[in-house]
Amino acid sequence: MAMIELKNLWKEYGNDVVLERLNAKVEAREFVTVVGASGCGKTTFLKLMLGIEDPTRGELLLDGEPIPGEPDETRGIVFQRYSVMPHLDAVGNVMLAGELEASRWLGRVFGNRRRKLRDDAIAMLEEVGLGHALDKYPHELSGGMQQRLAIAQALIKRPRILLLDEPFGALDPGIRKDMHELVLRLWKEQNLTVFMITHDIEEGFFLGTRLWVLDKDRLDPQAPQAYGARITFDLPVGREDQKTYESISSRLDTTARAIG
Repeated sequence: MAMIELKNLWKEYGNDVVLERLNAKVEAREFVTVVGASGCGKTTFLKLMLGIEDPTRGELLLDGEPIPGEPDETRGIVFQRYSVMPHLDAVGNVMLAGELEASRWLGRVFGNRRRKLRDDAIAMLEEVGLGHALDKYPHELSGGMQQRLAIAQALIKRPRILLLDEPFGALDPGIRKDMHELVLRLWKEQNLTVFMITHDIEEGFFLGTRLWVLDKDRLDPQAPQAYGARITFDLPVGREDQKTYESISSRLDTTARAIG
């Protein structure tokens, strides 16, 4: 049985159809990169995976059961904008999930439990290359370091699924390369199943074991929201050629103009 199954999955907001007829199976430890024109529903799909949005129709299954209806420790997420707490240092940011889990109202624990959370946070920060910045606050960190901190936050609960919403879009090319190496290493070491949204098709081909293209194959210029995007390409990485790459790029440009 596949780890993740999409069965005729739809997402609509009133008369606006965002996603339609999504059908796919994803095995554990796959790295799925998702590309598509702006506004085609990529982030909406990630929200469905996280559990903060519900499907309008169809099913989204995890291990054969409906995916949990709210975020839990099975899924971690990293956004493009650094989702870190400015008033906490690096260790405090990574400890926060454990503190909130243990004490929902105070958000703070003490004694042996606190020492264990701190030790785990330090180990995770070292894992993402921030062992030298344990007491630094977010405003003291570069963009790449803040994103490493966000990854540490997402992975501290050891999730099975890592969701990445354009995590490197705001980074310089050199830093992006370093982040690519980090994510690929963590994916392999922690046996993660990854879904990553990107606007960079080349990045999608490079990082993923599988690339999905979300695109509208039905367009009405007079009613651009009448139809939703679906998975129009599902490519195993390594079998793409330049013709396929150019075809996808051209189609996404056409869709972006049509719905822009």
